[in-house]
Amino acid sequence: MVRLSGRAAASGSWRAVPSLTIWVYDSTLGAAAGEVRFKELVRRGAVLVTDAVTVTWVKGTHRPHVGHLRRRSAQLDGSLLGGLVDLLADDGPEGDRRVADLARRLAGTGIDQGMLDQARCALAPGTSALLVLARDVDLAVVRPIVERGRTRRDVVMVHADLTAETVDLLRDAVQGSSR
Repeated sequence: MVRLSGRAAASGSWRAVPSLTIWVYDSTLGAAAGEVRFKELVRRGAVLVTDAVTVTWVKGTHRPHVGHLRRRSAQLDGSLLGGLVDLLADDGPEGDRRVADLARRLAGTGIDQGMLDQARCALAPGTSALLVLARDVDLAVVRPIVERGRTRRDVVMVHADLTAETVDLLRDAVQGSSR
């Protein structure tokens, strides 16, 4: 299932606008396979990554494990996407409030309540995910490579093209919602 949110890009052309793409696989190993293919795209210069994380949520554990693939910043604090995963993985009433607050703070940016809810619903124990914040992405090129070998029912993808200011707003909102 694909949900293109906000100003979702038309395929076929390179775009310098930032984008957020989340692939949630129905197994704990799905994101590892997606990661290998995604790293090949990065190596070939097909996408410019700002931040990328993999998420593995083993059944029986309370929280997912987040691993960083690539960060352009050497900051010691947590990544923007790691903070977003923390919000999405909080499944209680407090998590509902925090995600709704994040959606309100990001209104009009390309990230909406529906996108956050879909990613949150898909991310659960027994799944894995690949979250990518990038520029210069052609979704029509990237998506089939990352999903190669998977049937459409095995992965949920949500994607939003963002404004240049959205990345900073998202960072501030994620940090503000995590308090």
